[in-house]
Amino acid sequence: MSVPREIRTDRLLLRRWVQSDRAPFAELNADARVMEHFPSVLTRAESDAAVDRIEAHFERHGFGLWAVEVPDQAPFIGFVGLAVPSFDAHFTPCVEVGWRLAVDRWGRGYATEAARAALTVGFGPLALEEIVSMTVPDNHRSRRVMERVGMTRDPADDFVHPSQPDHRRHVLYRLRATSFTQRTD
Repeated sequence: MSVPREIRTDRLLLRRWVQSDRAPFAELNADARVMEHFPSVLTRAESDAAVDRIEAHFERHGFGLWAVEVPDQAPFIGFVGLAVPSFDAHFTPCVEVGWRLAVDRWGRGYATEAARAALTVGFGPLALEEIVSMTVPDNHRSRRVMERVGMTRDPADDFVHPSQPDHRRHVLYRLRATSFTQRTD
């Protein structure tokens, strides 16, 4: 399994994290708009711990949540990538595609573009048969990204998230390798 250290799309660079990503990531995680569908915003220490977990995931699995930059415009706008969830549910073990971008980068198609690149790695070099994504029902922005990349939802898969303090209901989207097409629209 040879997973690229960096992934380039038409407009983005997905790459491993560097020390200078920590401060803008902490700002992103402290933004109530970005964290609207999470239990709470994160402190700087919690945000740094998240980066440490992301890096440990890369070391353990060979893939993870890549830092995203817009070359020649913005050195860090958030993350997009693949992760193995650390909780038990009816659909685990699995690999999830996920993203978190700064508010000033929303509405530009970046999450969709980067998610497609991550899915290409998942179904290409990683040879995964299926990739999932999940969110709370009211997170319409993320759900639209899931649908744009070809993921589908079966309401029977919806679940109560066991590792969130409020145990909120989540919707689950799935995409099989046999249904994935690398689109650029």
